[in-house]
Amino acid sequence: MPDELELKLTLRPRDANALESAGPMAGTPRKARQRSIYFDTSDHRLLQAGLSLRIRRSGRKRIQTVKAGGAPSAGLFARPEWERAVADDTPIIDDTTPIPALLGDLGSGLAPVFVVNIERRAWDINEDSAIIELVLDRGEAVAGDRRSPVCEAELELKSGDPAALFALARKLDAAAPVRLGIQTKAERGYALLAPIMTAYKAEPVLLSHDITAARAFQHIVRACLRQFRLNEDLFLTGHAPEALHQARVALRRLRSAFSIFMALLDDGVGAGLRDELGWLARELGEARSIDALLERAPPGALRDHLETARQTAYARVDATLAAPRVRKLMLELTQWIMSGAWLAAAADRRDQPARAFAGAALDRLRRKVKKHGRTLAEADDRARHEVRKDAKKLRYAAEFFIALFDRKRERRRYRHFIAALEDLQDELGMLNDMVTAPAVLTGLGIGDASGAVAVLFPGSKRKLLDAAGDAHEALIDTARFWR
Repeated sequence: MPDELELKLTLRPRDANALESAGPMAGTPRKARQRSIYFDTSDHRLLQAGLSLRIRRSGRKRIQTVKAGGAPSAGLFARPEWERAVADDTPIIDDTTPIPALLGDLGSGLAPVFVVNIERRAWDINEDSAIIELVLDRGEAVAGDRRSPVCEAELELKSGDPAALFALARKLDAAAPVRLGIQTKAERGYALLAPIMTAYKAEPVLLSHDITAARAFQHIVRACLRQFRLNEDLFLTGHAPEALHQARVALRRLRSAFSIFMALLDDGVGAGLRDELGWLARELGEARSIDALLERAPPGALRDHLETARQTAYARVDATLAAPRVRKLMLELTQWIMSGAWLAAAADRRDQPARAFAGAALDRLRRKVKKHGRTLAEADDRARHEVRKDAKKLRYAAEFFIALFDRKRERRRYRHFIAALEDLQDELGMLNDMVTAPAVLTGLGIGDASGAVAVLFPGSKRKLLDAAGDAHEALIDTARFWR
């Protein structure tokens, strides 16, 4: 049961052609046409268990492969897999794979659910004394009458240092733009069986009870990266406002993770990456601010002005996301989280149980919210904004760590705690939107900014302040789920 280590990259078809012409590939590629049939039960039991089962036909040869996906990740995939030759398109289910233990007698209910057709070209590349198989795949996933194009490069490490994967990825990006890949072909196929997505909210972070603080940080960062990239792709293809919002949420969650785990990150690199994430979040900020105002604007001249401003702001977001700086950041962050110098520093803190680390971090963040929120009604706008940021960090930390606190009482308390925290965030968010709206509207050339604010926010600020104070008190009175 070997583990494959591969770095997945996505690109546009025209860039794939440019890559072949000007990239680091040397010699004649191995070519193959592949047809992969994916199987599952009618209620997708394999998918729910994190497994995929396919039979891939290339020429006259058929190979059955079972892969264990593990936790959702981004870019870098290390997955157990089980392979065997088969005679036809009927799966062989025996104890050489984990499927019988999962399905039992239900294994006979496996049936095709989608197909992936690929034209593959492959090269063996020597990079910094490592051997890497570079595969360029073009094709599509098909489920019924729905189709999803596939154009991606996979860099599989055959031998040598994993750093070579990233060195080669940078060479590829210099030849043609490539983005960090976040979906397997199986995920693309299963997506065709689900409703069309307009945005991806944060997925649960799967942390085991015996995980260390450092490993927990790695899982959290990869989950946040995945959320960002999923929403980045959605925004670039359809300009969905909610996808932009969730992309910014992913960036805020990433920066919060850096802050929460700061005691582990003393290699000097993490701070620079966090700054870059902050830059990217700010670049997306104006467009998101306009979206938030549009959600409140009634039909009329103000809404028309905001719609026009949004188109301009979205064009700037497109330009930012197309910049090499963003692609570089995603690759650097993925490499650093896997093998950065921080993993060799602060061993006592890095190797402590994640549950103990989480409890201390949650206590620290709650104390900040409690202390700084005591005088919400009397505080100035800047101070209230700091409370809002502290509340977000506490919310993200709670979501990051809940898998470590999965007893029945802890889960019940978590639901109450998150509900109280959401109420506080909603009130503080409304106050922040009301306070920042005049500057946003003035920057957009709307002359009567104060009149526009009155239209967008008809309620009184005092009423919002009182509601925020009540929400803060309710949160502090809510039992902590981690104790």
